[in-house]
Amino acid sequence: MIDVKATRTNGPAAPPLRGELRSDEPMSRHTSWRVGGPARRFYIPADIDDLRVFMGGVPEGEPLLWVGLGSNLLVREGGISGTVIHTGALGGLEVCDDGSVRVEAGVSCPKAARFCARHDLCGAEFLAGIPGTMGGALVMNAGAFGGETWQLVTAVETVDRHGGCHRRRPDEYHVAYREVGGPADEWFVAAYLRLSPGDGHASQARIKALLNQRAEAQPIQQHSCGSVFRNPPGDHAGRLIEACGLKDAHVGGARVSTKHANFIVNTGTATAADIEQLIQRVMDTVKKIHGVQLIPEVRIVGDARD
Repeated sequence: MIDVKATRTNGPAAPPLRGELRSDEPMSRHTSWRVGGPARRFYIPADIDDLRVFMGGVPEGEPLLWVGLGSNLLVREGGISGTVIHTGALGGLEVCDDGSVRVEAGVSCPKAARFCARHDLCGAEFLAGIPGTMGGALVMNAGAFGGETWQLVTAVETVDRHGGCHRRRPDEYHVAYREVGGPADEWFVAAYLRLSPGDGHASQARIKALLNQRAEAQPIQQHSCGSVFRNPPGDHAGRLIEACGLKDAHVGGARVSTKHANFIVNTGTATAADIEQLIQRVMDTVKKIHGVQLIPEVRIVGDARD
């Protein structure tokens, strides 16, 4: 077991950690598919300052995985050999003096959307359709209902591997469809969103309508990761999968949703291996029939079970 004492090379000792450190934490508790083996170390920081202290004590080569609501994440049964950092306590949400909204990485996207609407700020309504946190939305430029996260971003705050904090501009990142590239070994802890003043009641009504639309079209009552695949240029992954006759296809307890073909649901007994095999089956079939190589949105991590 690696000792995670937060110490500094120079100067006084770092303050004690205030978060919660767990060993062999089952990742099935922290993924929206409800599957996954244990994380060797699992840390829940109390806030950003506590996270910085923790990061200052993590060994240089330690693998790190950041998790919010665990959507768009498949953890294999062998688990995570490094450290998982859970951002759930990074829940700051405020309107700044300049009118921008500062939102920390652990805030759910629907909560951010509702907060903006309550403060008569418009343009973030689409965030209500993203089943994850703002940290994850920043990492992949998540989108829904025609909107994308980074179209709102004016600045981000990051923490690096040594506990250093940075404020960066959007032009320091390569942002594309479901893809964001930027400085290595830095992780998002907050973002500043620029919105337009408007009718908050109309925004709340719009959010309600979008959530109803999502409930009608997606299997939100079942365990899934959200959309499994990116949409190919000029097409929709769900259409291609359905055209292959793959709705209701299954491996073990993992099944392609009959409601939306770009969703794979855990019917209650699925393993991570079942889900991964079904993802590959869908990719292979769509490639064979349509000649289109689907690209997963979901991130597959961890070790296979021995």
